[in-house]
Amino acid sequence: MDCKTPILSVVNGVPRHPDFRMAEPVTLQIMPGEQVAIVGPNASGKSRLVDILTGRYPLLGANEVRYHFEGSPHRYVSENIRVLSFRDSYGDSDATYYLQQRWNQHDIDENTPKVDGRYIISLSSGELRKYQLQRAIASSPRLLILDSPFIGLDPEARQQLRDTLDELIRERGLQVILILTRDSDIPPFITRVIRLEGLRIVEDGKVSGERGSDGKNGVNGENGENGVDGADSETVLRFSNVTIRYGERTILRDLSWTVHRGEHWALEGANGSGKSTLLSLVCADNPQAYACDIELFGRKRGTGESIWDIKRHIGYVSPEMHRAYMRDLPAIDIVASGLHDSVGLYVRPRPEQRQTCLEWMQRFGISDLADRTFLRISSGEQRLCLLARAFVKYPDLLILDEPFHGLDDPNRLLATRVIEDYCSDPQKTLIIVSHYADELPAGITHHLRLQADVQEEKAAKSV
Repeated sequence: MDCKTPILSVVNGVPRHPDFRMAEPVTLQIMPGEQVAIVGPNASGKSRLVDILTGRYPLLGANEVRYHFEGSPHRYVSENIRVLSFRDSYGDSDATYYLQQRWNQHDIDENTPKVDGRYIISLSSGELRKYQLQRAIASSPRLLILDSPFIGLDPEARQQLRDTLDELIRERGLQVILILTRDSDIPPFITRVIRLEGLRIVEDGKVSGERGSDGKNGVNGENGENGVDGADSETVLRFSNVTIRYGERTILRDLSWTVHRGEHWALEGANGSGKSTLLSLVCADNPQAYACDIELFGRKRGTGESIWDIKRHIGYVSPEMHRAYMRDLPAIDIVASGLHDSVGLYVRPRPEQRQTCLEWMQRFGISDLADRTFLRISSGEQRLCLLARAFVKYPDLLILDEPFHGLDDPNRLLATRVIEDYCSDPQKTLIIVSHYADELPAGITHHLRLQADVQEEKAAKSV
């Protein structure tokens, strides 16, 4: 390969449509052998820049992005460049996967797609993400572009991904472009960092040194269950010997767990350990809950309460929910949907509801986005909208499944402060999932760790 010819280049590139432009024309080239990280805060233009580089947006004039993949067995640019966004790990571009994963797993039959002998619909979000990454790598692209590749992966899986990419780079000559919000996620094999702010490139240069470690500092009760005793507290939920099975696979076995009002739980475990399944039981999104001994807010499941009786007490956000919100409606309508506990059904908020929504959007620093449409704001801004949605009714129980996905450091700290303010109310209860120990907010009082056994028929829980 000619090491002096860029594999990708653009000069003064300006998309024809104004909505897709950067703050200034894009001039950029990627040389053979470079491993690139595009880093920047939310709404800085990271994904927009990649869309320009991959030819998604036609450019003004005679300008075009040029590609040079000499020696590649692939004929077409689309075969030489693979782009994978974290959203691709959560099914189709609507609420279908979100709903199927919770309601239709009992409909599994011999025609349901499988991965390594397991049904796709039964995979956790982290497991499905690893599967999508494996598929992208298996197509042998020359340039692999991964948008937020470490989202949803536990520490072991993150390291496995780094090791896999490092091996492919060394042995197959793969080149990668990683889109990241955290500097700490930059792997050691990255040779060049392009930093964005305000829709413009503000830094572009070679890098060196050790990066990409998952530092753990023992923050927030890493030694286990501490703090609130809870023995005399009101019971928010109680699981008694709960077992969940899909086909031949046992997801949870004989799980007993009690959460009292005012407790703050960190739910932990590797990808596939059953965290999402457990949360779907709490949120009344899993029909198997009615065959289990589960009590929520003092009422045994299946004693006449409706799903909405349960949901009105709960605020919830997850990566799958993020994927489900694909309607290009004003952001404030997305926040307002939390007042009605709906996914896919939207009602314009009444004036007093609009004010409540604006107040929570202000808490998350996004009140100026109220009338912007959801699909025209950045992924990080979308996540802040969904966090505001979870808080908008100030629920008795707040369930946050990987709430910081896609957030840059300032927005992660902002969201953490809002969560900690919520936890300061002794009447409020929190369950939070994060694969980063240093992301847990202050005040975590209890830990529940789920452990997926390599022998699927063995117990898959540990308290």
